[in-house]
Amino acid sequence: MPSSDGQPAKQKLTGRGTSLQLKNRFEKIELESTFDQLEPEDVQLVGKIKTEYFDDDSNTVVSENQSPDVDFRYSLNPYRGCVHGCSYCYARPTHEYLGLNAGIDFESKIFVKREAASLFRKWLSRKKWPDQVEPVMLSGVTDCYQPCERELKLTGQCLEVALEFNQPIRITTKNAIVTRDIDLLESLAEKNLVVVTVSVGTLDQSLVRVMEPRSSSPQARLKAIEQLSAAGVPVKALVAPIIPGLNDAEIPSILNAVAEKGASRAGYVMLRLPLAVEPVFVDWLERHMPDAQEKILGRMRALRGGKLYDSDFSQRMKGTGIWAQQIEALFKLHLKKSGLKSGTPQLNRDRFCVPEVDDGQGRLF
Repeated sequence: MPSSDGQPAKQKLTGRGTSLQLKNRFEKIELESTFDQLEPEDVQLVGKIKTEYFDDDSNTVVSENQSPDVDFRYSLNPYRGCVHGCSYCYARPTHEYLGLNAGIDFESKIFVKREAASLFRKWLSRKKWPDQVEPVMLSGVTDCYQPCERELKLTGQCLEVALEFNQPIRITTKNAIVTRDIDLLESLAEKNLVVVTVSVGTLDQSLVRVMEPRSSSPQARLKAIEQLSAAGVPVKALVAPIIPGLNDAEIPSILNAVAEKGASRAGYVMLRLPLAVEPVFVDWLERHMPDAQEKILGRMRALRGGKLYDSDFSQRMKGTGIWAQQIEALFKLHLKKSGLKSGTPQLNRDRFCVPEVDDGQGRLF
């Protein structure tokens, strides 16, 4: 189907947060979709991307973090890629290591570590771990409770392993599916082995629908906070990302709402746009917030010394300048007014114990 200029017609596949098929910074060959051999009605059929799941045969599920501005050292990642489709997700560039793109591939090609629980058990059973136990984050890269967790239950299986070893666990998610494992979380909480962080960047469902299209609604997240808190599970709310000129004015109402539902702590992270995240987010602004685009990008540059992103560890999470100072002051004021604390509660490391398991040959490990 040629275009008006005689060239092959190009069709953008429709994703969740983006339709961009960005060039992979590590690849020399770039794949570009054309539909010149298809009939018009067939072009319409291929427009909407389908989610594909691939088995990931990695021999570990735990990675070590070296960033000094991130408050955890180890993260447990059952999945790579995330169907939530958040336009701003800092993890998008990680898909480039797989030979894929950080745009539409990141949210439609999901890699599944089906042996996550057994790999986690093996990792915890190392001889040196009992002497250096510290909390493990679920997940440090993509959301461990994205929709496929309903069927695959890999995160739930990893929590069972954590309970078996009395291993302290931190969870960060923006999906209410987390409440499915509330019994496990309650058991972990009774031993002070878990804290759940629920990300709430806005209370506006119309904004969530286009910015975080496959995640839970704000009301569902607030209900999850309420249910977890009622079960005795400590909950922290994360106002993230704060996008100056878009959702920063919501800080007071978000903190008040999460406090009312039982959250005990809260924190925030400023929007950051490393590598391929920048074109994805800028494209999203052009499509969904054209009237606010100039203001938002202008304030982002004011936060980053005239650039849209600065990777310096001392400021990348909060930014610098007058806007950063005002947002920090606003957050601290309403944190106090809401009765919330900052930081993350300390979890119990002293209970950890490698369980004795009979391997069938009379030996105990």
